[in-house]
Amino acid sequence: MPFDRRGFFGRMFTGGAALQAAAPSTARAPFFTPELSKLAPRIVDGVKEFELTAEVVTTEIAAGRTLTAWGYNGSVPGPTLEVNEGDRVRILFRNKLPEPTAVHWHGFEVPYTQDGSVGLGQDPTLPGETHVYEFTLNQNNSCFYHSHFPMQEMMGAIGFFLIHPKNPTGPRVDRDFGLIIQEWDLRPNNAVPNALAMEFNWLTFNGKAGPDCTPMIVREGERVRIRMLNLGMDHHPIHLHGFQFAMTGTEGGRLPETMWYPQNTILVGVAQIREIEFVAGRVGDWMLHCHLPHHMMNNMIPMVGPTSHGADHWPKDDPERKKVPGYPQDMWMPDDDPYSHKPENYGLRKGWSAAMGGMMTMVRVVTPEMYAKIEELRKNPPPRKAPAKGHEHHAGGSR
Repeated sequence: MPFDRRGFFGRMFTGGAALQAAAPSTARAPFFTPELSKLAPRIVDGVKEFELTAEVVTTEIAAGRTLTAWGYNGSVPGPTLEVNEGDRVRILFRNKLPEPTAVHWHGFEVPYTQDGSVGLGQDPTLPGETHVYEFTLNQNNSCFYHSHFPMQEMMGAIGFFLIHPKNPTGPRVDRDFGLIIQEWDLRPNNAVPNALAMEFNWLTFNGKAGPDCTPMIVREGERVRIRMLNLGMDHHPIHLHGFQFAMTGTEGGRLPETMWYPQNTILVGVAQIREIEFVAGRVGDWMLHCHLPHHMMNNMIPMVGPTSHGADHWPKDDPERKKVPGYPQDMWMPDDDPYSHKPENYGLRKGWSAAMGGMMTMVRVVTPEMYAKIEELRKNPPPRKAPAKGHEHHAGGSR
């Protein structure tokens, strides 16, 4: 069947028309990165001044699974920085790591002395030292910052840096989300990742593995943008359930509409950003995940003999099933309680957590009533519950 371009883009442009009409076309939806904070600047003589610190950070990537990595300002990934096209920017960068480092401004058009290329434009910033970066940004695109020492990149040192356009282009989005893709090799009883690894057993969006990823909440009919940033060793085919989308931008900037076409799986390559947009026209809890099969599971451990996923299989101790060649392969491990404190998980079907291992999150398209309930819970979230015994290294996954 031929592609109905007019019909596809008509749905994309008009699906949220009633909501878009309520605000000026130049209004910008707030950029939201689930789990991650924004770094607010000071205005000093007209310059937007940020304080950014590289340091060791201990965090939790799933219930009961600790990660000790290298990030910025107490966060892995680091906080988001946002400026506007034409802004003068100053970053006061402090190095609290035990070795030299530097920050590269990925996708930025700045003087080479401010680019962060150690050896070419600057010397490394030594432990305990501060380095000042300063430049004017006469561009607009989705950029990011990261250490320009490669093994430090694999230790987690990365964050979003958006340069918003002076004159926004349409169609206006109602929701604007950001996801940072990372990979970790965590051995048993070790919270420090193996940065030399070529295979990975924990995969994260914004520093969280499913089912601990916080869903993106959208009201029915809203137009949604998701910016996905990948800095690891693997390319990731990211698949969205329930909708067709168009790729509308990259780390180089926004694409002309003539280059948009319908997709529902997009390859996000290493050091790339891929922006997708769609109209959320159907209520439901829709998965967004990497479609590499091993990336939909947590805590896989290679070993001599059968592969271990780090958890018991279901059903246990069944001699007849053990006779089947290849058994066991997958498992079903519902454990919703450790994630029930998140308001964004309110109303999910019982057992949802068993399907959400690895690099998996959700776009939850909700009714106005459900949206109001989630907003109410955000103001007063329920207490967190402990994971069930043996489920601290949740290994569930769904195809």
